Parts: sequence; C-alpha cells; structure tokens
Amino acid sequence: MDMMKVAATEKPSLSSPSALASTIKFIQIPKSETFLQPTLAQTRQTHALMLKTHFNETKFSPSAQFNFLITSYTKNSQPHSALDIYAYLRRMDYEVDNFMVPAVLKACSFVSNTQLGKEIHGFAVKNGLTEDVFVSNALIQMYSECDSVVSARLLFDNMYERDAVSWSTMIRCYVRSKLYMEALEMIRKMQILKIRPSEVAMISMITLFADLMDVEMGKAMHAYVTRNLQKMSVQLTTAFIHMYAKSGNLASARLLFNGLNQKTVVSWTAMIAGYIHWNKLEEGMKLFARMIEERIKPNEITLLCLVVECGFVGALELGKQLHVYILRNGICLSLALATALVDMYGKCGEIRNARAVFDSVKDKDVMIWSAMIAAYAQTHCIDQAFDLFVKMRENGVRPNQVTMTTMLSLCAETGALDMGKWVHTVIDRQAVEMDTILKTALLEMYAKCGDIDGAWKLFREVKDRDIGMWNTMMAGLGMHGCGKEALELFSEMEREGVRPNDVTFIGLLNACSHAGLVEEGKLIFEKMVHAFALVPKIEHYGCMVDLLGRAGLLDEAYGIIKSLPIRANSIIWSALLAACKLHHNTVLGEMAARQLVYLEPQNCGYNVSISNIYAVANRWNDVAEVRKAMKNKGMRKEPGLSCIEVNGYVHEFIMGDKAHPEIEKINDMVSEMGNKLKEAGYMADTSAVLRNIDEEEKETALNYHSEKLAIAFGLISTAPGTPIHIVKNLRVCKDCHTATKLLSKIYQRVIIVRDRKRFHHFRDGTCSCGDYW
Repeated sequence: MDMMKVAATEKPSLSSPSALASTIKFIQIPKSETFLQPTLAQTRQTHALMLKTHFNETKFSPSAQFNFLITSYTKNSQPHSALDIYAYLRRMDYEVDNFMVPAVLKACSFVSNTQLGKEIHGFAVKNGLTEDVFVSNALIQMYSECDSVVSARLLFDNMYERDAVSWSTMIRCYVRSKLYMEALEMIRKMQILKIRPSEVAMISMITLFADLMDVEMGKAMHAYVTRNLQKMSVQLTTAFIHMYAKSGNLASARLLFNGLNQKTVVSWTAMIAGYIHWNKLEEGMKLFARMIEERIKPNEITLLCLVVECGFVGALELGKQLHVYILRNGICLSLALATALVDMYGKCGEIRNARAVFDSVKDKDVMIWSAMIAAYAQTHCIDQAFDLFVKMRENGVRPNQVTMTTMLSLCAETGALDMGKWVHTVIDRQAVEMDTILKTALLEMYAKCGDIDGAWKLFREVKDRDIGMWNTMMAGLGMHGCGKEALELFSEMEREGVRPNDVTFIGLLNACSHAGLVEEGKLIFEKMVHAFALVPKIEHYGCMVDLLGRAGLLDEAYGIIKSLPIRANSIIWSALLAACKLHHNTVLGEMAARQLVYLEPQNCGYNVSISNIYAVANRWNDVAEVRKAMKNKGMRKEPGLSCIEVNGYVHEFIMGDKAHPEIEKINDMVSEMGNKLKEAGYMADTSAVLRNIDEEEKETALNYHSEKLAIAFGLISTAPGTPIHIVKNLRVCKDCHTATKLLSKIYQRVIIVRDRKRFHHFRDGTCSCGDYW
C-alpha cells in the first residue's frame, strides 16, 4: 500500500521538524512521566509531515518514527492503518526491531488477525527477537486475544526467560478462555517457583477467583496482599470488591468499598453491580443515587454493566430507571448499550420496549439483531422471531454463532423440525463458523424436535466433542426412552477419557428412569459417588426418587427422602407425587402434596395433581375441597397447550380451542377420529376427569384435549404417511396416550409427541415408551 494513503488528507499543522520531534516524544517518554497520547488527528498530521520531510528532519531514526506511527494508530483504534505501515516496512525491507514488534502485535489483536500474528511470530523467531521477554510477552498476549490458547501456552513453555508479566499474561489468557483449572495450575506453579506476582498478575488471579466464585481462595489472596503490601492500590482494592460482590459476600465488599478514599467509577460499578446481581435492588439503587450525588458520572461501561445485571436478575423497574437516566442526561446510546437494553427488556418480558430501542438504532450490527431475535424467542413470539431473522438477512447482516444458536434453541423449544432443518441449511450456506456451542445447539434441536436419528448422525460426524455435547446426546437418548443406548454412550465416553460431570449423571439417571432401568440407575448413582467422587446434588436425589417411584417402589423412594443429607425441596416431593399419581397411592400422595403446597403455595400444579389422585379414587368431596381452595387463592390450572408445525408455521391449540381459522374442519376430523376409535374398540378413560358429571360429558371433554386437536389438524393438513410432530407443555394423560396409539394404526401415521418429561413415538398401535411413562 502507498504510505500516502494511510496519512490523512487534511493540511498538517505540524509545520517544522522540531514540532515533529516534540510530537514523537509522546511515545518516547518514560512511564514515570506524565503520558500524553496524541489524538488521531495529531497522528495523521505527524504522519503527513514525516512523509513530506522523508523521515530525515528529526533527531529520531526512521525506525523510531515508524514505531511512533504504528503505536499511535493502534491506540487511536486504527489498527488497519498500523498494519498497513508494517506491511509497507516489510515490503521496503526496513528494519523491524524488538520495540516495533509488540506494537504491531497489539494491532493484530485488535482485528483478531491470527494469521498475520503467526507470520510476525515466525519473523521474530528468524531474527532472534523472541529472546527479548518483552516480545515474547506480546506474542502470548496476541495469541490470547485471538483465542489461540494452545499457541500461547506453547510459546510460554519455550520462552528463554520468563518474568512476572509472562505468568500474569498466561493466567489472563486462561481466564479469558474460561479455562479456570489451567489458570489455577499456573498460580500453583508460581507459588512453587516463588515468583512474586505483579499487581497485574494479582488482579488476574482475583478475577479468576471471582469467575469461579471461590471466596475462600479470594480471601487467601486478600491475606497475601495484606501481608506483602503496605498499601493496596485502588485498582487492587476494586478487584477485591468485585470478587467479594460476585461471590455473594456483599458485607466484605462494602467494607472495602467504604474504606476507599478515592473511589473510581469502576469501584462504584463493582459495588452497585454486586447488589443488583444478588437481587439487593434497593441497596443498589441507593448507591447509584449516592454516586450521582457525589458527582461521579457513570460512564458507558458502568451503565452497560448495570443494565446487563438487571437483565440477569429480571430487575425490570431498575432497568427502566437506568434507561430513563440515559435519556434524561443525553448520554449517547452506543450500539453496545442499546444491545444491552434490548437484551434486558427481552429477559424481563417487555417486548415492546425492546423493539422500541431496537428500532431507534440506525446502524444495527449482528449483535443487536441477535438480541432482538432472542427477546422474541424468550417471550414465545415464534413468528416474529423468524420474521426478524429473515429481515436481518435481507438487510445484508450475516448471522453469527449467537444468532444461529438462538434460532436453533427456539426451534428446539417449539419442536419445529422443518424450521430447524432450514436454519441448519442457512448455517451451511452462510458458512457460519461451527464452534462446539453451535454444534451442540444443532444436536439438541434435532433431539428435542423428535429426530433422534438426525441428532445421532450429527454427533458421530463431530470430532471435537466436549462434555457438553456428550451430555446433550445422552440426555436426548434418555428423552426418547433409549436408556440402554445412553448407558452404552456413557461407556464409550469413559473409554475416550472424557471425565463426566454432575450434568452427565442427571441425564443418565433420567434415561434409566424413562426406560425402567432401576438396577442400572442405582449402579450409575453409586459410580458417580464412589468412582468419580461427585457429591450428589438435590437434582440427583430427585432423579433417584423418580426412578424408583416410576417403577412402583414408592416405599424405597420415600426412604431416600427420609435419609437425605439435605432438606427435600419441590424437585424431590414433585417426583414422589407424580409416582403416587401413577400408582394410585393416595396416602403418600397426600403427604407429598402437603409438603409441596407448603414449599410453593402459589403453584397450582400440585393441587391439580392431588385432585387427580382423589378423582381416580372417586373422592369427589375431596376434589371439590381442593378446587375450592384453589379458587379462593386465585389459582388457575395451567392450560394444556399443544403445538404442531405445518408448512413452516407453528400452530398452537388449547383444550376446546375455537380460535383456529380452520376449527370447523378440525372438529369434523375430531368427530371422525372418535368414530374410528370406537370402531377399533376404544373406550375413553374418564377416571381422572375432575368434574363429577355424566360419562358422555366426560368423553366429550377428553375428545377435545389439546393434543387431539393438534393431531386432527395434522391429519387434515399433511399428506398421507407424513409423520406428525407435536409438542405438549404438560404430561400426556392416560386417555390421550391410549387413543394416540390406536390413531397411529388407524391412519397409518407415525405420531411423535414430546410432553413435559419425554418423547412418545407412536407407530402401528404401539408407543416407544412401552406404556411406561
């Protein structure tokens, strides 16, 4: 590239060599002196003057002048200009020394140009520059910011000498990549080698402990700093405030915060964000008001951090107040801040406000499009999410992994297999980089949309599987009732040396429960505790209660609850209640229901379950009492909702639905289905219908359950032989399960139903669950 193209076209105001030398000195002065960074305009003016004087009119060498330009362009967020100058120097065979290489590497980091970074690395090795620890540290930093952790560690291990900066840079590299165990190992090695960490290294360590929420390690670090430093800097104290606040130790964080004589905006942000993160909204708002009173003006990072935390905890009112503050104070709504507001409103269910912020942004990037799509997805606005995704592509915005992961999650939630396949096609056509997270989301979509074979095929094609992908595949197999296959996959994972985590065993225990593999489930639980030294969580005990309860071993399941080392929560008791409902155990069911009503008094689902148990036992007076209590408390039963995807659109049905535009045709098909079922010998199971009404009315109520309406719509809207995929928000009732088995045989259709717990594949009059659900 011509050097003149890099310089600005404006007339230089630096008209003499002495002015040029003075400007270059900005970069040359020692760190102990006041540092004044030239502005972009000054840098361009200096560049133009250098070109005019042919780099010969100052006491500085051409190398120093070029170094000044590269450093200044990079620091003024113009890394491409810096890299153009470097390319020119290499092309013209100018000297590139150990002072210039770190500046060029910083520019590479800005644009994540790993390829150029590797080329510079090769040049540095060839010219012996990597013997300079400053150059090697800059290379590690470049690889870190370009997400090349392996290259960074390889370089670190082969360094001629390492200083404290080398260690802290490598620790930051691991923390940045969320490789926390590796970062901890680096800290242990520093201790063994008795390397005194720099302040930067200590801040990196504290940040690591904050990310791990390891307050004990943080306290140990605090004690080390107190013993070895006469006075902590504001930056170090702020790091501790962040660590304590993030770990939930707000008292210690506030003590440190109050002890700061000179609080920076970062200190205020760390403390306020900690309060919001732990739902101490009143304290957070009071401290924010005090910050304003003390004339500490929150910057964009402060507001961004606080808005993100509001979204995390669903603090809508506080989020709105922050938005009002931004508007009233004329703060420029940057793209990052607008994206955070869209995300916050989406997570709080305020879709109109999210869209208003989104529409106010003129130059939208992929992240704000993705945030708005995610907002629609979180509020179950399926059509709007897909319409916006299409509009995004029409506007020439290329989707990234975040966008596609959101779209796949939406398809998985709604069971929209055709849409999911279309999204998969878009990923391939747009050449979206397939990281492990996106691959796992794709696998989960196929599994949750009922295509377990598609999920299995994708799993086998992936070579770089992490534990998340293994867990997703095993959980998918479990949802489909393939318990033995899930256990076989676990054995394969062990052979490949992948260590399971607590999520692995939740998936495996669920798989055993759905497949009725009681003994295998018990062995898996024992293996988790004894072979892998994992402490069972409440979720694992819940799985065991579910496993035993489904198998009818109610006393054994209750025995686990009585011997729990921790207090049983709603997960445990709801598993027992579901088992009591399945096996008609009124005594245990009543006890479980009482516990659940005590733990979650506003959850009407448990009242409905015990009401069902009473109904089956013909205890209608007790049914009436439960329903009266629910009415008095203002409780309403969650309505059954079934979704079916037809021709790229998701249609939703509730019991007795009359709103669908084709409801007359649907009702006609329901009548036809009823007649054909009776001809096949079907008799409606009315035992759990809650109302004490005559049998004919009960049968009519059952005929118009949401999944039967969805099946009817599928039969009239798809070609003969086409599989019908349905997603239901509640557990499939016994009557619908029996009817759907027969309908699959009558109409020669594969009907795949995903309920709240698992999949049911109905084919030729049978179900994949083997009537065990």
